[in-house]
Amino acid sequence: MSVSQTTTMPRHERIAFFDSLRGFTILSMIGFHASYDAAYLYGFSLPWFTDPLIQSIWRGSISWVFLLLAGWMTTFSRNNLKRGCVYAAAAFVVFIATSIAGVDTAVTFGILFCMAASTLLAAALKAVLEHIPSPAGLIGALALFALTYTVPQTRYAVSGLSWLGFPSPTFTSGDYYPLIPFFFMYAAGIFSARWFSERHTAGYPAWMVNAHVPVLEQVGKLSLPIYLIHQPVLIVLFSVVTGAW
Repeated sequence: MSVSQTTTMPRHERIAFFDSLRGFTILSMIGFHASYDAAYLYGFSLPWFTDPLIQSIWRGSISWVFLLLAGWMTTFSRNNLKRGCVYAAAAFVVFIATSIAGVDTAVTFGILFCMAASTLLAAALKAVLEHIPSPAGLIGALALFALTYTVPQTRYAVSGLSWLGFPSPTFTSGDYYPLIPFFFMYAAGIFSARWFSERHTAGYPAWMVNAHVPVLEQVGKLSLPIYLIHQPVLIVLFSVVTGAW
């Protein structure tokens, strides 16, 4: 089959490209967190990593892909309400674990929270979003993301709105992804998926369906459990290597 051809996939089958991309991004995330732990928790000299520009670019390349993919997957999910609740449960586990461990700042309203809240919000707004033309929705979502990107970087004399993007002066988190601006990146994934489907009415291109990279695919399929366990595993490994235990 030529790569220019398209394939209509049965609903139960997966498109390899998405699993491989998710797997690559998970491995990139593990590398980022390993570098963070080494530099900030265990005192290794990593001047290339502590450069703020490198950190921002690397962090964005991970979180933005996660959010775009999560938004795109709303078009495949049979039950986005259930999917959002799974993300929320995982976010709660991360909050409890990081609060108890006390190794670094506890994660409050992190990336899993954002994926949970965005999925539930998208499910609630499904009828509204479906009336927005895909190109306009995508352009609008990306514009709103850019325009509101710095909103959570300011401190506000309010309390209880950190989840939305207005952190109070006392708010802290080891990983912070509020709805503003990050819901707009999630929404960009929704509109991208719809626009893509409108332009490929015969189905996803064969190169996406058959983009098999076995290791990355397996990692991508296990992305949530890997996300939940990777940091404790890194802490154990660094503690053994450095003799902290």
